[in-house]
Amino acid sequence: MNARAAALAPLVLVAMASGAAAAAPKWQELGPAPVGDGFTGRVAALALSRRDPDAYFAASASGGVWQSLDGGQSWSPRTDRLPTTALGAIAFDTRDERIVYAGSGEANYAYHSLYGAGLYKSTDGGRTFRVLAGKTFEGLAFSRLAVAPNGTLWAAVSRAGGTADGFEGARQHPRRNAPMGLFVSTDKGNRWRLVRNGLPDLPAADVDIDPRDPNRIFVTASDVFGDGGNGVYLSTDGGGSFREVLGVDGSTIGRIALAIAPSDPDRVYAIASRPSGRETPGGFTPVGDVTLALFASTDGGLNWRSTDPGAFMGDQGVYDLAIAVAPQDPRIVFLGGVQVLRSTDGGATFGNVTPPHVDIHDLDFDAAGRLVAAGDGGVFRSNDLGRSWETLNGGLGAVQYYAGLAVSAASTDFIAVGSQDNGTHVRRRNGRWDQVFGGDGGWVAAQPDDPNEFVVQFQGTGNVFLTTDGGLSFTSLRGGIDAGDRTAFQAPLLLAPDNALFYAAQRLYVSDGGNGPFRPISDDLTTGPPWAIRSLAVAPSDAGTFYATTNEGGVLVSADRGATWTQVLSDIAGWPRIMRQVAIDPTDADVAAVVDGGFGGARVLLTRDHGVNWTEVGRRLPDLPIFAVAIHRSADRRQIFVGTDRGVYATANDGGSWVAYGVGLPNAPVHDVVVDAIHGRVLVATLGRGVWTCPLVAIRSGAGSGPARW
Repeated sequence: MNARAAALAPLVLVAMASGAAAAAPKWQELGPAPVGDGFTGRVAALALSRRDPDAYFAASASGGVWQSLDGGQSWSPRTDRLPTTALGAIAFDTRDERIVYAGSGEANYAYHSLYGAGLYKSTDGGRTFRVLAGKTFEGLAFSRLAVAPNGTLWAAVSRAGGTADGFEGARQHPRRNAPMGLFVSTDKGNRWRLVRNGLPDLPAADVDIDPRDPNRIFVTASDVFGDGGNGVYLSTDGGGSFREVLGVDGSTIGRIALAIAPSDPDRVYAIASRPSGRETPGGFTPVGDVTLALFASTDGGLNWRSTDPGAFMGDQGVYDLAIAVAPQDPRIVFLGGVQVLRSTDGGATFGNVTPPHVDIHDLDFDAAGRLVAAGDGGVFRSNDLGRSWETLNGGLGAVQYYAGLAVSAASTDFIAVGSQDNGTHVRRRNGRWDQVFGGDGGWVAAQPDDPNEFVVQFQGTGNVFLTTDGGLSFTSLRGGIDAGDRTAFQAPLLLAPDNALFYAAQRLYVSDGGNGPFRPISDDLTTGPPWAIRSLAVAPSDAGTFYATTNEGGVLVSADRGATWTQVLSDIAGWPRIMRQVAIDPTDADVAAVVDGGFGGARVLLTRDHGVNWTEVGRRLPDLPIFAVAIHRSADRRQIFVGTDRGVYATANDGGSWVAYGVGLPNAPVHDVVVDAIHGRVLVATLGRGVWTCPLVAIRSGAGSGPARW
């Protein structure tokens, strides 16, 4: 905080509290919906009406269910108040399209593919949803939902969260390893039964049903690390028994997606990746899940031939894998991965028909026969089988943001923040959001009094860039950073009050002028490979006091501007990307808070003596992962804000009581919380619902152990 912010902070809080303390403040959505280039956040699955060409549903990876009634020209969120906005599958009931099912939890094996809370169901055409089967599916993820012509509901269920051993997307959920595979419900989703009957005890990646015969069910068993039981299985008796029908060694297979040709159900396609390796917990590394083969059957799955469609998956076949067959021609098949391929000869040859944004998670056809694709950039449609595409993201505010949001003391308009696979975004004076840099965006370090000057980054060591013209052009600041250093997926960036720019790998770097070059100022703050620094904070009242956390769970403190460090905590959970995991009291450098990014254990830890002793102050919070923390001071009042996987909470008495801060914020994961005291507001960056703002007001401490009050 600069001097102006420190001076105004108490006045802003007291003034606003005097008129608004009696009622909870309201959150306001700032966007983007979409970014200026038309892209939004990741959409994991689609449900397109077979009767109405304008009726679309999109299951956002962590932004909930969205509905369009005009063929994707505009969208409305439908599940913001349900327990999680993480979605993996969605489907219409084939007999009654007023019934819509959505499976929570995303089975795309990224660190940001989050755990679910049950099955969502609508009986009024998608206007409202309710939760079913929470005890059955909590902590898991839906890969696919399929409704048979007789109304039987089938679900392919897998695990959430990444390809590291800990499955970080599950965030240590107590049911992250609960039974998974193929589930069936015969009462419209109320009660479920796990089906084995010849199926292996493995996650299920896909399920499809013969449109002529509800007793013919295909399912893919897919342990993404490879297993002898992986493969395509078929039941011809309604699930009473299954047998493996794809004669390939399952240990060579990772994930499998399949599709039955609507116009010729004897023609079945299955696309498979090779198994994934296990990522190091230290961050992103290529894991080798490249294309295995496309398998095609023309006799209902009894016999198969294989072809090699090429390297369209990159090396992330367990992350984005999709397949669809044209409704009128069984020889036209589309494969989705990093790119989209089209074959017009039953899979013998392919051409590239990739939409405007790569990384595709679902492909389907609407009632008008148009091809629709969903992926990391949102929803796209082609009227000519992939030759050309239009972007359908108007109003679809599903951008996934990380920690590192930056604001400006000079302007309420300027906001900059990094996003999942959509670069770094900047909000302009007219409310428009523009992508100013590519890759996966990380921390932004902005000059507090000049919104045109800021530093951005993307994943990987040394990828740091400076702009002085608002993002029109950038200069690399790589100089001095050892390319062999280890970083979290993105490296924390911090602009100190004295204008020094700090960059955190496994050790700390500084650029004294803030515009490069960098020089290392500390030793390795971890125990060695593959670990790195995950978050970094400097005391606004003392430029020499730093706190850092590492992605092996360490918390360290420095009193000499980062030259020497003392580890004060260990085993503090988080994830291999970046978090605002530590915050320092703006007026007292001895006071800091650290938050925990997993279920169970400590929630919020507070020190009042520079890290020597810590007190658990989060016991009265819900048991949710906490991914961001901020501290605000007004006179003698300290308010601590935390961003959880389900909104923002605040305390005015160091955890004696907590209150859900504000009203109207979707139940999306909050990955950053920033107190903008100068402008009297709190801002959050959510993983799946963009950026939101709320007035900064005081909350009253609860009486004894009672809840806090407005």
